Amino acid sequence: MAATSRKLRQVLIFFVLLGFCLEGVAEPRRYSVVEETESRSFVTNLVNDLGLGPRELSRRGARVISRGNKLHLHLDLETGDLFLNEKLDREDLCGHSEPCVLRFQVMLNSPLDIFQAELQVIDINDHSPVFPDKDIVLKISEGSLPGITFPLKNAQDMDVGRNSIDNYLISSNSYFHVLTRKSSDGRKYPQLVLDKALDREEQAELRLVLTAQDGGSPPRSGTAEVYIEVVDINDNVPQFEQLVYRAQIPEDSPLGFLIVAVSATDKDMGSNGEISYSLFQASDEISKTFSVHARTGEIRLKNQLDFEKAQSYEVNVEAKDTGSFSGKCTLLVQVLDVNDHAPEVTMSALISFIPENANKTMVAVFSVSDLDSGENGKTICTIQDDLPFFLKSSVENFYTLLTEKPLDRESRDEYNITITVSDMGTPRLKTEHNITVQVSDVNDNAPAFSQTSYTLLVPENNSPGLHIGTVSATDTDSGTNAQITYSLLPPQEGDQDPQLALASLLSIHADSGQLVDLGGAGTLSQSYHYEVCLMGDSGTSEFKFLKPILPNFQGHSLPEV
Repeated sequence: MAATSRKLRQVLIFFVLLGFCLEGVAEPRRYSVVEETESRSFVTNLVNDLGLGPRELSRRGARVISRGNKLHLHLDLETGDLFLNEKLDREDLCGHSEPCVLRFQVMLNSPLDIFQAELQVIDINDHSPVFPDKDIVLKISEGSLPGITFPLKNAQDMDVGRNSIDNYLISSNSYFHVLTRKSSDGRKYPQLVLDKALDREEQAELRLVLTAQDGGSPPRSGTAEVYIEVVDINDNVPQFEQLVYRAQIPEDSPLGFLIVAVSATDKDMGSNGEISYSLFQASDEISKTFSVHARTGEIRLKNQLDFEKAQSYEVNVEAKDTGSFSGKCTLLVQVLDVNDHAPEVTMSALISFIPENANKTMVAVFSVSDLDSGENGKTICTIQDDLPFFLKSSVENFYTLLTEKPLDRESRDEYNITITVSDMGTPRLKTEHNITVQVSDVNDNAPAFSQTSYTLLVPENNSPGLHIGTVSATDTDSGTNAQITYSLLPPQEGDQDPQLALASLLSIHADSGQLVDLGGAGTLSQSYHYEVCLMGDSGTSEFKFLKPILPNFQGHSLPEV
Protein backbone atom coordinates (compact mmCIF):
# COMPACT_ATOMS: atom_id res chain seq x y z
CA MET A 1 0.00 0.00 0.00
CA ALA A 2 2.85 2.40 0.86
CA ALA A 3 4.63 1.68 -2.43
CA THR A 4 1.40 2.25 -4.35
CA SER A 5 0.86 5.59 -2.59
CA ARG A 6 4.41 6.73 -3.38
CA LYS A 7 4.00 5.76 -7.04
CA LEU A 8 0.66 7.58 -7.18
CA ARG A 9 2.20 10.73 -5.72
CA GLN A 10 5.06 10.59 -8.25
CA VAL A 11 2.65 10.22 -11.15
CA LEU A 12 0.45 13.08 -9.91
CA ILE A 13 3.46 15.38 -9.54
CA PHE A 14 4.68 14.50 -13.05
CA PHE A 15 1.18 15.09 -14.44
CA VAL A 16 0.93 18.54 -12.88
CA LEU A 17 4.36 19.59 -14.16
CA LEU A 18 4.12 18.16 -17.67
CA GLY A 19 0.96 19.77 -19.06
CA PHE A 20 -0.09 19.10 -22.63
CA CYS A 21 0.70 22.10 -24.80
CA LEU A 22 3.19 21.65 -27.68
CA GLU A 23 5.10 24.46 -29.38
CA GLY A 24 4.04 25.26 -32.94
CA VAL A 25 6.15 24.61 -36.01
CA ALA A 26 9.38 26.63 -35.85
CA GLU A 27 12.68 26.75 -37.68
CA PRO A 28 15.07 24.29 -35.98
CA ARG A 29 17.99 25.70 -34.01
CA ARG A 30 21.29 24.79 -35.62
CA TYR A 31 24.56 23.96 -33.91
CA SER A 32 27.80 22.46 -35.12
CA VAL A 33 30.67 20.48 -33.70
CA VAL A 34 33.88 19.16 -35.21
CA GLU A 35 34.06 15.37 -35.33
CA GLU A 36 36.31 13.56 -32.83
CA THR A 37 35.83 16.42 -30.34
CA GLU A 38 36.30 15.08 -26.82
CA SER A 39 33.22 13.98 -24.88
CA ARG A 40 31.85 16.51 -22.35
CA SER A 41 32.81 19.30 -24.75
CA PHE A 42 30.52 22.34 -24.67
CA VAL A 43 28.01 22.71 -27.53
CA THR A 44 25.68 25.53 -26.44
CA ASN A 45 23.68 26.91 -23.53
CA LEU A 46 19.98 26.14 -23.96
CA VAL A 47 18.85 28.62 -21.30
CA ASN A 48 20.20 31.47 -23.44
CA ASP A 49 19.16 29.91 -26.76
CA LEU A 50 15.59 29.23 -25.71
CA GLY A 51 15.15 32.41 -23.68
CA LEU A 52 14.36 30.60 -20.46
CA GLY A 53 14.63 31.76 -16.88
CA PRO A 54 17.17 30.52 -14.31
CA ARG A 55 16.60 26.89 -13.28
CA GLU A 56 13.63 26.66 -15.64
CA LEU A 57 15.17 23.65 -17.39
CA SER A 58 15.41 21.78 -14.10
CA ARG A 59 11.97 22.87 -12.91
CA ARG A 60 10.33 21.78 -16.17
CA GLY A 61 12.20 18.48 -16.37
CA ALA A 62 13.90 19.28 -19.68
CA ARG A 63 15.51 16.48 -21.63
CA VAL A 64 17.06 15.85 -25.03
CA ILE A 65 15.47 13.20 -27.25
CA SER A 66 16.47 11.93 -30.66
CA ARG A 67 15.39 9.32 -33.17
CA GLY A 68 16.00 5.86 -31.78
CA ASN A 69 16.78 7.50 -28.37
CA LYS A 70 20.52 7.66 -29.20
CA LEU A 71 22.28 9.66 -26.50
CA HIS A 72 24.83 11.75 -28.38
CA LEU A 73 24.23 14.79 -26.14
CA HIS A 74 24.00 15.47 -22.40
CA LEU A 75 22.05 18.37 -20.88
CA ASP A 76 23.07 19.90 -17.54
CA LEU A 77 19.71 20.93 -16.07
CA GLU A 78 21.27 23.27 -13.54
CA THR A 79 23.38 25.38 -15.92
CA GLY A 80 21.57 24.74 -19.20
CA ASP A 81 24.86 23.73 -20.85
CA LEU A 82 24.59 21.13 -23.62
CA PHE A 83 27.60 18.82 -23.85
CA LEU A 84 28.75 16.02 -26.11
CA ASN A 85 28.02 12.69 -24.48
CA GLU A 86 30.69 10.94 -26.55
CA LYS A 87 33.15 11.49 -29.35
CA LEU A 88 31.35 11.70 -32.70
CA ASP A 89 32.81 9.97 -35.74
CA ARG A 90 31.29 11.64 -38.79
CA GLU A 91 32.13 8.67 -41.01
CA ASP A 92 30.39 6.20 -38.69
CA LEU A 93 27.34 8.43 -38.38
CA CYS A 94 26.84 9.58 -41.97
CA GLY A 95 29.29 7.75 -44.24
CA HIS A 96 29.82 9.86 -47.37
CA SER A 97 26.63 11.89 -46.89
CA GLU A 98 27.23 15.62 -46.56
CA PRO A 99 26.26 17.61 -44.61
CA CYS A 100 26.18 15.25 -41.62
CA VAL A 101 23.25 16.47 -39.53
CA LEU A 102 21.92 14.86 -36.35
CA ARG A 103 18.40 15.98 -35.55
CA PHE A 104 17.17 16.13 -31.95
CA GLN A 105 14.48 17.73 -29.85
CA VAL A 106 14.51 19.49 -26.48
CA MET A 107 11.37 18.64 -24.50
CA LEU A 108 10.19 20.71 -21.53
CA ASN A 109 7.24 19.96 -19.28
CA SER A 110 4.60 22.12 -17.55
CA PRO A 111 3.65 23.20 -20.10
CA LEU A 112 4.95 20.74 -22.68
CA ASP A 113 7.21 22.41 -25.27
CA ILE A 114 9.26 20.66 -27.95
CA PHE A 115 12.05 22.62 -29.65
CA GLN A 116 13.55 21.25 -32.88
CA ALA A 117 17.32 21.39 -33.24
CA GLU A 118 20.09 20.13 -35.53
CA LEU A 119 23.70 19.32 -34.77
CA GLN A 120 26.02 19.37 -37.79
CA VAL A 121 29.10 17.19 -37.43
CA ILE A 122 31.93 18.87 -39.34
CA ASP A 123 34.47 16.65 -41.07
CA ILE A 124 38.17 16.71 -40.23
CA ASN A 125 40.89 15.24 -42.39
CA ASP A 126 41.41 12.07 -40.36
CA HIS A 127 41.55 9.53 -43.21
CA SER A 128 44.15 9.07 -45.93
CA PRO A 129 43.27 8.01 -49.47
CA VAL A 130 43.55 4.24 -49.97
CA PHE A 131 43.73 2.34 -53.25
CA PRO A 132 41.69 -0.91 -53.25
CA ASP A 133 44.62 -2.58 -55.02
CA LYS A 134 48.18 -1.65 -54.13
CA ASP A 135 49.40 -3.11 -57.45
CA ILE A 136 47.81 -2.03 -60.73
CA VAL A 137 48.73 -4.03 -63.82
CA LEU A 138 48.31 -2.62 -67.34
CA LYS A 139 49.12 -4.31 -70.60
CA ILE A 140 49.59 -1.66 -73.29
CA SER A 141 50.27 -2.36 -76.92
CA GLU A 142 53.38 -0.91 -78.35
CA GLY A 143 51.22 0.27 -81.24
CA SER A 144 49.17 2.57 -79.00
CA LEU A 145 49.09 6.12 -80.29
CA PRO A 146 50.11 9.08 -78.13
CA GLY A 147 47.10 10.70 -76.48
CA ILE A 148 45.32 7.44 -75.75
CA THR A 149 43.98 7.28 -72.20
CA PHE A 150 43.76 4.45 -69.69
CA PRO A 151 41.30 4.90 -66.79
CA LEU A 152 42.74 3.54 -63.55
CA LYS A 153 41.00 2.36 -60.41
CA ASN A 154 40.27 5.26 -58.11
CA ALA A 155 41.39 5.56 -54.52
CA GLN A 156 38.85 5.83 -51.71
CA ASP A 157 38.77 8.37 -48.89
CA MET A 158 36.29 8.21 -46.01
CA ASP A 159 36.43 11.99 -45.58
CA VAL A 160 34.15 14.35 -47.51
CA GLY A 161 34.25 17.81 -49.05
CA ARG A 162 37.66 19.36 -49.40
CA ASN A 163 39.10 16.58 -47.23
CA SER A 164 38.22 13.98 -49.87
CA ILE A 165 40.41 13.08 -52.85
CA ASP A 166 41.50 16.18 -54.74
CA ASN A 167 44.00 15.05 -57.39
CA TYR A 168 46.29 12.27 -58.64
CA LEU A 169 50.02 12.38 -59.37
CA ILE A 170 52.31 9.98 -61.23
CA SER A 171 56.02 9.51 -60.67
CA SER A 172 58.32 11.20 -63.20
CA ASN A 173 58.74 9.27 -66.49
CA SER A 174 59.10 9.83 -70.23
CA TYR A 175 55.93 8.13 -71.43
CA PHE A 176 52.91 9.04 -69.31
CA HIS A 177 51.22 11.76 -67.35
CA VAL A 178 48.06 11.45 -65.29
CA LEU A 179 44.80 13.43 -65.41
CA THR A 180 42.27 13.74 -62.60
CA ARG A 181 38.74 13.08 -63.85
CA LYS A 182 35.37 13.25 -62.10
CA SER A 183 32.64 10.63 -62.58
CA SER A 184 28.93 11.39 -62.60
CA ASP A 185 28.64 10.57 -58.89
CA GLY A 186 31.34 13.11 -58.03
CA ARG A 187 34.19 10.68 -57.38
CA LYS A 188 37.59 11.59 -58.80
CA TYR A 189 39.58 8.92 -60.62
CA PRO A 190 42.96 8.88 -62.39
CA GLN A 191 43.37 8.62 -66.13
CA LEU A 192 46.76 7.67 -67.50
CA VAL A 193 47.67 9.48 -70.75
CA LEU A 194 50.29 8.17 -73.19
CA ASP A 195 52.67 10.98 -74.19
CA LYS A 196 54.81 9.12 -76.72
CA ALA A 197 54.77 5.76 -78.45
CA LEU A 198 56.07 2.74 -76.60
CA ASP A 199 58.80 0.49 -78.00
CA ARG A 200 58.81 -3.00 -76.52
CA GLU A 201 62.27 -3.71 -77.87
CA GLU A 202 63.60 -0.62 -76.14
CA GLN A 203 61.69 -1.01 -72.84
CA ALA A 204 59.43 -3.97 -72.18
CA GLU A 205 57.98 -2.76 -68.88
CA LEU A 206 57.55 0.30 -66.68
CA ARG A 207 56.96 0.68 -62.94
CA LEU A 208 55.33 3.93 -61.84
CA VAL A 209 54.04 5.21 -58.51
CA LEU A 210 50.50 6.59 -58.54
CA THR A 211 49.68 9.00 -55.70
CA ALA A 212 46.19 10.06 -54.58
CA GLN A 213 46.16 13.31 -52.61
CA ASP A 214 43.26 14.82 -50.69
CA GLY A 215 42.47 18.53 -50.26
CA GLY A 216 42.96 18.72 -46.51
CA SER A 217 45.36 21.03 -44.74
CA PRO A 218 47.86 19.55 -44.50
CA PRO A 219 46.97 17.09 -47.27
CA ARG A 220 47.08 13.32 -46.79
CA SER A 221 47.99 10.86 -49.51
CA GLY A 222 48.06 7.20 -50.48
CA THR A 223 49.99 5.36 -53.18
CA ALA A 224 49.76 2.36 -55.49
CA GLU A 225 52.32 0.87 -57.88
CA VAL A 226 51.43 0.80 -61.57
CA TYR A 227 53.10 -2.01 -63.49
CA ILE A 228 52.93 -1.48 -67.28
CA GLU A 229 53.72 -4.39 -69.56
CA VAL A 230 54.37 -3.41 -73.17
CA VAL A 231 52.95 -6.04 -75.54
CA ASP A 232 52.87 -6.62 -79.23
CA ILE A 233 50.23 -4.94 -81.36
CA ASN A 234 46.59 -5.86 -80.93
CA ASP A 235 44.94 -3.22 -83.04
CA ASN A 236 41.25 -3.71 -82.26
CA VAL A 237 39.58 -2.60 -79.07
CA PRO A 238 36.45 -4.39 -77.76
CA GLN A 239 33.37 -2.30 -78.52
CA PHE A 240 30.16 -2.40 -76.48
CA GLU A 241 26.82 -2.31 -78.28
CA GLN A 242 25.83 0.53 -75.94
CA LEU A 243 28.01 2.90 -73.99
CA VAL A 244 25.24 3.37 -71.40
CA TYR A 245 22.74 0.76 -70.19
CA ARG A 246 19.78 1.65 -67.97
CA ALA A 247 17.68 -0.56 -65.70
CA GLN A 248 14.99 -0.14 -63.04
CA ILE A 249 14.59 -2.86 -60.40
CA PRO A 250 12.41 -3.08 -57.26
CA GLU A 251 14.30 -3.10 -53.99
CA ASP A 252 12.81 -6.50 -53.06
CA SER A 253 14.23 -8.26 -56.14
CA PRO A 254 15.62 -11.70 -55.22
CA LEU A 255 19.32 -12.51 -55.14
CA GLY A 256 20.52 -13.69 -58.54
CA PHE A 257 18.00 -11.45 -60.33
CA LEU A 258 19.14 -10.76 -63.93
CA ILE A 259 19.40 -7.01 -64.38
CA VAL A 260 20.83 -6.80 -67.91
CA ALA A 261 23.28 -8.59 -70.20
CA VAL A 262 25.93 -6.32 -71.68
CA SER A 263 27.61 -7.27 -74.93
CA ALA A 264 30.84 -6.27 -76.66
CA THR A 265 32.60 -7.43 -79.85
CA ASP A 266 36.22 -7.48 -81.00
CA LYS A 267 37.21 -7.60 -84.69
CA ASP A 268 40.45 -9.34 -83.91
CA MET A 269 40.81 -13.03 -84.58
CA GLY A 270 41.85 -15.87 -82.32
CA SER A 271 42.83 -15.19 -78.78
CA ASN A 272 42.99 -11.43 -79.44
CA GLY A 273 39.24 -11.48 -80.13
CA GLU A 274 38.23 -13.37 -77.00
CA ILE A 275 36.46 -11.08 -74.52
CA SER A 276 36.01 -11.35 -70.77
CA TYR A 277 33.74 -9.06 -68.73
CA SER A 278 34.42 -7.66 -65.27
CA LEU A 279 33.43 -4.80 -63.01
CA PHE A 280 35.62 -1.74 -63.40
CA GLN A 281 36.44 0.89 -60.79
CA ALA A 282 33.98 -0.87 -58.47
CA SER A 283 33.72 0.37 -54.91
CA ASP A 284 33.18 -2.08 -52.08
CA GLU A 285 29.46 -1.34 -52.21
CA ILE A 286 29.25 -2.06 -55.97
CA SER A 287 31.29 -5.26 -55.64
CA LYS A 288 29.07 -6.52 -52.82
CA THR A 289 25.84 -5.69 -54.65
CA PHE A 290 26.42 -6.72 -58.30
CA SER A 291 28.22 -9.46 -60.20
CA VAL A 292 29.02 -9.86 -63.90
CA HIS A 293 29.53 -13.16 -65.68
CA ALA A 294 32.97 -13.14 -67.29
CA ARG A 295 31.78 -14.85 -70.50
CA THR A 296 28.12 -13.91 -70.98
CA GLY A 297 28.17 -10.34 -69.62
CA GLU A 298 25.08 -11.04 -67.50
CA ILE A 299 24.88 -8.63 -64.58
CA ARG A 300 22.99 -10.08 -61.62
CA LEU A 301 21.97 -8.96 -58.16
CA LYS A 302 24.43 -10.24 -55.57
CA ASN A 303 23.13 -8.58 -52.40
CA GLN A 304 19.76 -7.34 -51.15
CA LEU A 305 18.85 -3.80 -52.21
CA ASP A 306 17.49 -1.19 -49.82
CA PHE A 307 15.89 1.92 -51.33
CA GLU A 308 16.23 3.73 -48.01
CA LYS A 309 20.03 3.37 -48.19
CA ALA A 310 20.67 3.86 -51.92
CA GLN A 311 18.29 4.91 -54.69
CA SER A 312 20.66 4.48 -57.63
CA TYR A 313 23.95 2.88 -58.65
CA GLU A 314 26.50 3.52 -61.39
CA VAL A 315 28.14 0.25 -62.42
CA ASN A 316 31.15 0.39 -64.73
CA VAL A 317 31.84 -2.73 -66.80
CA GLU A 318 35.04 -3.55 -68.67
CA ALA A 319 35.27 -5.82 -71.71
CA LYS A 320 38.85 -6.97 -72.09
CA ASP A 321 40.41 -9.10 -74.77
CA THR A 322 43.36 -11.39 -74.24
CA GLY A 323 45.63 -8.70 -75.53
CA SER A 324 46.11 -5.24 -74.13
CA PHE A 325 42.86 -3.54 -75.09
CA SER A 326 39.65 -3.07 -73.25
CA GLY A 327 36.36 -1.28 -73.71
CA LYS A 328 34.13 0.33 -71.11
CA CYS A 329 30.40 0.79 -70.63
CA THR A 330 28.23 2.07 -67.80
CA LEU A 331 25.08 0.55 -66.29
CA LEU A 332 22.80 3.04 -64.49
CA VAL A 333 20.57 1.20 -62.01
CA GLN A 334 17.53 2.92 -60.49
CA VAL A 335 16.15 1.23 -57.36
CA LEU A 336 12.36 1.31 -57.03
CA ASP A 337 10.87 1.65 -53.56
CA VAL A 338 8.48 -1.00 -52.26
CA ASN A 339 6.53 -0.86 -49.04
CA ASP A 340 8.86 -3.03 -46.97
CA HIS A 341 9.06 -1.03 -43.73
CA ALA A 342 6.31 -0.88 -41.16
CA PRO A 343 5.88 2.44 -39.33
CA GLU A 344 7.77 2.88 -36.07
CA VAL A 345 6.49 4.40 -32.82
CA THR A 346 8.97 6.08 -30.46
CA MET A 347 7.50 6.89 -27.05
CA SER A 348 8.91 10.13 -25.56
CA ALA A 349 6.72 10.46 -22.45
CA LEU A 350 4.11 8.25 -20.76
CA ILE A 351 1.95 8.72 -17.66
CA SER A 352 0.57 5.38 -16.43
CA PHE A 353 -1.65 6.79 -13.64
CA ILE A 354 -4.27 9.50 -14.34
CA PRO A 355 -6.49 11.09 -11.61
CA GLU A 356 -10.14 10.45 -12.36
CA ASN A 357 -11.08 14.14 -12.21
CA ALA A 358 -8.44 15.26 -14.75
CA ASN A 359 -9.80 16.82 -17.96
CA LYS A 360 -7.86 16.92 -21.27
CA THR A 361 -4.77 15.62 -19.53
CA MET A 362 -1.67 14.42 -21.38
CA VAL A 363 -1.23 10.65 -21.20
CA ALA A 364 1.62 10.13 -23.71
CA VAL A 365 3.84 11.94 -26.22
CA PHE A 366 5.25 9.90 -29.10
CA SER A 367 6.58 10.24 -32.63
CA VAL A 368 5.86 8.20 -35.76
CA SER A 369 8.31 7.46 -38.57
CA ASP A 370 8.49 5.25 -41.67
CA LEU A 371 11.69 4.56 -43.59
CA ASP A 372 9.84 4.15 -46.89
CA SER A 373 9.32 7.05 -49.31
CA GLY A 374 6.36 8.64 -51.08
CA GLU A 375 2.97 7.12 -50.29
CA ASN A 376 4.75 4.18 -48.67
CA GLY A 377 6.16 6.56 -46.04
CA LYS A 378 2.96 8.50 -45.27
CA THR A 379 1.29 7.39 -42.03
CA ILE A 380 -2.09 7.50 -40.27
CA CYS A 381 -2.30 7.24 -36.46
CA THR A 382 -5.47 6.12 -34.62
CA ILE A 383 -6.76 4.67 -31.33
CA GLN A 384 -9.98 2.81 -30.48
CA ASP A 385 -13.19 4.82 -30.94
CA ASP A 386 -14.87 3.70 -27.69
CA LEU A 387 -12.35 5.24 -25.31
CA PRO A 388 -12.47 8.66 -23.57
CA PHE A 389 -9.14 9.63 -25.15
CA PHE A 390 -8.09 11.43 -28.34
CA LEU A 391 -4.93 12.07 -30.37
CA LYS A 392 -3.57 15.53 -31.17
CA SER A 393 -0.91 15.87 -33.88
CA SER A 394 1.90 18.39 -33.66
CA VAL A 395 5.29 19.06 -35.25
CA GLU A 396 7.56 16.55 -37.02
CA ASN A 397 5.07 13.63 -36.79
CA PHE A 398 4.71 14.04 -33.02
CA TYR A 399 1.42 13.10 -31.38
CA THR A 400 -0.06 13.74 -27.93
CA LEU A 401 -2.55 11.32 -26.36
CA LEU A 402 -5.04 13.25 -24.15
CA THR A 403 -8.03 12.46 -21.97
CA GLU A 404 -11.24 13.64 -23.63
CA LYS A 405 -13.14 14.27 -20.39
CA PRO A 406 -12.83 13.56 -16.65
CA LEU A 407 -12.72 9.81 -15.93
CA ASP A 408 -14.70 7.89 -13.29
CA ARG A 409 -12.64 5.31 -11.41
CA GLU A 410 -15.74 3.82 -9.80
CA SER A 411 -17.06 2.97 -13.30
CA ARG A 412 -13.71 1.82 -14.81
CA ASP A 413 -10.30 1.85 -13.19
CA GLU A 414 -8.11 0.72 -16.14
CA TYR A 415 -7.86 1.36 -19.89
CA ASN A 416 -5.86 -0.62 -22.43
CA ILE A 417 -5.12 1.73 -25.33
CA THR A 418 -3.84 0.46 -28.67
CA ILE A 419 -2.04 3.05 -30.82
CA THR A 420 -2.29 1.86 -34.44
CA VAL A 421 -0.03 3.41 -37.08
CA SER A 422 -0.51 2.36 -40.72
CA ASP A 423 1.16 3.62 -43.87
CA MET A 424 -0.43 4.44 -47.23
CA GLY A 425 1.52 1.87 -49.24
CA THR A 426 0.26 -1.23 -51.05
CA PRO A 427 -0.10 -3.47 -49.20
CA ARG A 428 -0.55 -1.32 -46.14
CA LEU A 429 1.76 -2.08 -43.24
CA LYS A 430 0.87 -1.21 -39.69
CA THR A 431 2.37 -1.17 -36.22
CA GLU A 432 0.45 -1.43 -32.94
CA HIS A 433 1.74 -0.06 -29.63
CA ASN A 434 -0.18 -0.94 -26.47
CA ILE A 435 -0.20 1.13 -23.30
CA THR A 436 -2.12 0.64 -20.05
CA VAL A 437 -3.54 3.61 -18.13
CA GLN A 438 -4.61 3.22 -14.51
CA VAL A 439 -7.28 5.63 -13.20
CA SER A 440 -6.27 6.82 -9.74
CA ASP A 441 -8.90 7.59 -7.13
CA VAL A 442 -9.87 11.04 -5.85
CA ASN A 443 -12.16 11.56 -2.84
CA ASP A 444 -15.33 12.30 -4.79
CA ASN A 445 -17.80 10.06 -2.92
CA ALA A 446 -19.20 10.77 0.59
CA PRO A 447 -19.67 7.88 3.05
CA ALA A 448 -23.21 6.47 3.22
CA PHE A 449 -24.96 4.57 6.05
CA SER A 450 -26.52 1.21 5.31
CA GLN A 451 -29.86 2.58 6.58
CA THR A 452 -31.24 6.04 7.22
CA SER A 453 -31.94 5.56 10.97
CA TYR A 454 -31.41 3.09 13.79
CA THR A 455 -33.66 2.40 16.86
CA LEU A 456 -31.84 0.90 19.84
CA LEU A 457 -33.63 -0.52 22.93
CA VAL A 458 -31.67 -0.56 26.19
CA PRO A 459 -32.98 -2.17 29.41
CA GLU A 460 -32.75 0.00 32.49
CA ASN A 461 -30.83 -2.56 34.51
CA ASN A 462 -27.90 -2.91 32.14
CA SER A 463 -24.30 -2.66 33.27
CA PRO A 464 -22.08 0.28 32.28
CA GLY A 465 -20.08 -0.39 29.11
CA LEU A 466 -22.80 -2.53 27.54
CA HIS A 467 -22.59 -2.94 23.72
CA ILE A 468 -26.00 -1.72 22.65
CA GLY A 469 -25.67 -1.79 18.84
CA THR A 470 -23.59 -1.10 15.73
CA VAL A 471 -24.02 1.37 12.90
CA SER A 472 -22.51 0.63 9.47
CA ALA A 473 -21.47 2.82 6.53
CA THR A 474 -19.56 2.35 3.24
CA ASP A 475 -17.56 4.57 0.85
CA THR A 476 -17.21 3.71 -2.89
CA ASP A 477 -13.79 5.41 -3.10
CA SER A 478 -10.63 3.34 -2.67
CA GLY A 479 -7.56 3.34 -0.44
CA THR A 480 -7.37 6.02 2.21
CA ASN A 481 -10.28 7.82 0.55
CA ALA A 482 -12.54 4.91 1.58
CA GLN A 483 -11.46 4.75 5.23
CA ILE A 484 -14.32 5.79 7.56
CA THR A 485 -14.16 7.20 11.10
CA TYR A 486 -17.25 7.20 13.34
CA SER A 487 -17.92 9.83 16.05
CA LEU A 488 -20.86 11.29 17.98
CA LEU A 489 -21.99 14.85 17.40
CA PRO A 490 -23.23 16.80 20.42
CA PRO A 491 -27.04 16.66 20.69
CA GLN A 492 -28.98 19.70 19.62
CA GLU A 493 -30.24 22.03 22.31
CA GLY A 494 -33.32 20.66 24.05
CA ASP A 495 -32.68 17.02 23.09
CA GLN A 496 -30.82 16.06 26.29
CA ASP A 497 -30.89 16.70 29.99
CA PRO A 498 -28.47 19.61 30.48
CA GLN A 499 -27.20 17.95 33.67
CA LEU A 500 -25.87 14.95 31.76
CA ALA A 501 -22.85 15.25 29.48
CA LEU A 502 -23.02 13.29 26.22
CA ALA A 503 -19.59 11.75 26.86
CA SER A 504 -20.88 10.20 30.12
CA LEU A 505 -23.88 8.55 28.48
CA LEU A 506 -22.78 7.03 25.17
CA SER A 507 -19.65 6.26 23.15
CA ILE A 508 -18.96 4.93 19.64
CA HIS A 509 -15.92 3.02 18.38
CA ALA A 510 -14.24 5.22 15.75
CA ASP A 511 -13.36 2.34 13.41
CA SER A 512 -16.08 -0.31 13.94
CA GLY A 513 -19.15 1.86 14.67
CA GLN A 514 -20.04 -0.11 17.83
CA LEU A 515 -22.13 1.87 20.36
CA VAL A 516 -21.60 1.48 24.12
CA ASP A 517 -23.89 2.69 26.97
CA LEU A 518 -21.62 4.31 29.53
CA GLY A 519 -24.22 5.31 32.05
CA GLY A 520 -25.77 1.99 33.07
CA ALA A 521 -29.12 1.38 34.75
CA GLY A 522 -31.24 4.18 36.06
CA THR A 523 -29.13 6.92 34.58
CA LEU A 524 -31.66 8.36 32.17
CA SER A 525 -35.36 8.92 32.47
CA GLN A 526 -36.22 9.43 28.83
CA SER A 527 -35.07 8.73 25.27
CA TYR A 528 -32.58 10.87 23.41
CA HIS A 529 -31.57 11.66 19.86
CA TYR A 530 -27.88 11.49 18.96
CA GLU A 531 -26.11 12.25 15.72
CA VAL A 532 -23.34 10.04 14.35
CA CYS A 533 -20.71 11.74 12.21
CA LEU A 534 -18.73 9.87 9.52
CA MET A 535 -15.35 11.44 8.87
CA GLY A 536 -14.10 10.86 5.33
CA ASP A 537 -11.01 12.24 3.63
CA SER A 538 -12.78 15.29 2.28
CA GLY A 539 -15.79 15.97 4.51
CA THR A 540 -18.42 14.47 6.79
CA SER A 541 -21.63 12.53 6.44
CA GLU A 542 -24.18 12.81 9.27
CA PHE A 543 -27.32 10.93 10.19
CA LYS A 544 -29.57 10.84 13.26
CA PHE A 545 -30.68 7.87 15.29
CA LEU A 546 -32.77 7.48 18.42
CA LYS A 547 -31.14 6.02 21.53
CA PRO A 548 -33.78 5.64 24.25
CA ILE A 549 -33.08 4.66 27.86
CA LEU A 550 -36.29 4.25 29.92
CA PRO A 551 -36.73 3.73 33.69
CA ASN A 552 -39.38 1.08 33.04
CA PHE A 553 -38.19 -0.84 29.98
CA GLN A 554 -40.82 -3.53 29.89
CA GLY A 555 -44.14 -2.73 28.35
CA HIS A 556 -42.93 0.33 26.52
CA SER A 557 -42.87 0.76 22.78
CA LEU A 558 -40.32 3.12 21.28
CA PRO A 559 -40.87 5.43 18.32
CA GLU A 560 -38.40 5.38 15.35
CA VAL A 561 -36.83 8.44 13.82
